[in-house]
Amino acid sequence: MNDRMMKAVLYDRYGGPDVLYVGRVPRPEPAAGEVLVRVHAFSVNGGELAARAGRLRLVTGRRFPQRVGVDFTGEVAASGAGVAGFADGDRVWGVLGRTSGFGSAAEYVTVAAERTGRVPDGLDLVDAAALPVATTAVTALRDKAALRPGERLLVRGAAGGVGNAAVQLGRAYGAEVTALARAANLDFVRGLGAHEAVDHRSVRPTELGRFDVVLDTVGTGLRTFRRLLSPGGRMVTIAFDLERLAASLGYLAASTVHGRGRVRAFSGNPTRAHFDDLARHVVEGKLRPAVDTVFPLEETAAAHRALEAGGVRGKYVVRVA
Repeated sequence: MNDRMMKAVLYDRYGGPDVLYVGRVPRPEPAAGEVLVRVHAFSVNGGELAARAGRLRLVTGRRFPQRVGVDFTGEVAASGAGVAGFADGDRVWGVLGRTSGFGSAAEYVTVAAERTGRVPDGLDLVDAAALPVATTAVTALRDKAALRPGERLLVRGAAGGVGNAAVQLGRAYGAEVTALARAANLDFVRGLGAHEAVDHRSVRPTELGRFDVVLDTVGTGLRTFRRLLSPGGRMVTIAFDLERLAASLGYLAASTVHGRGRVRAFSGNPTRAHFDDLARHVVEGKLRPAVDTVFPLEETAAAHRALEAGGVRGKYVVRVA
């Protein structure tokens, strides 16, 4: 077998999960400041589903084949010039970052060393693949919303990849956490530490009361949930309404000058410091991985299909190694 080639998940046209297949592509080499990681596992995220379906084609373009995967866990296989602090065999996790696009659904991936961190000892690399996305929850609650002890936090989409981490971290930060999820997932989010778990299909938002911080992972109905903010409240969203993208972006911009409380939006672009924080939360027992199902690499399409169907508890993880 040619060791300069590797398996990777690809697609040659936009469409549903069935467009995905495992093909062979050249194995990358780390440039200066990068590490080459032998991937053990990655998780499936909503952004790559939208890209695969063609909803982001203004960004992703029409050059094929295209790749999937934004996060990973694995072992350092090689380092580029100027990389310090990593040795071959080190267990790491990371996120490719905004400028790198997709591509971690493969046997190897190159990534800026600054976008990686060490996986805590004793944490299985497949389980750990559910957690790189938790850096988004850290950024949302700590950096963007400045969540304080005793404040009321509403997490929308609380059973999902970012949402389940936000419930755990909100509790760790001393907030009173209300989790919105499907009825079937209410016990799950209570087990994560939510003080109150509410079925989003049976309770109107106006019945929920007021909150100091609202974290939205869904992207729809932003105006409705913004109205739940207490004076001085903060709302953070990590998602957009892809069916009404222009209107969604326009509302976010308008929120900076109209009404109570600006809606803060951002895309995850974590650094080494974020992964160090992530590791600390895990070691301190404040954050644990929530893995719904593990799929083999050849069944990545099934993992995409499952996430699109809804109802995930934590993360769908794909095992590579």
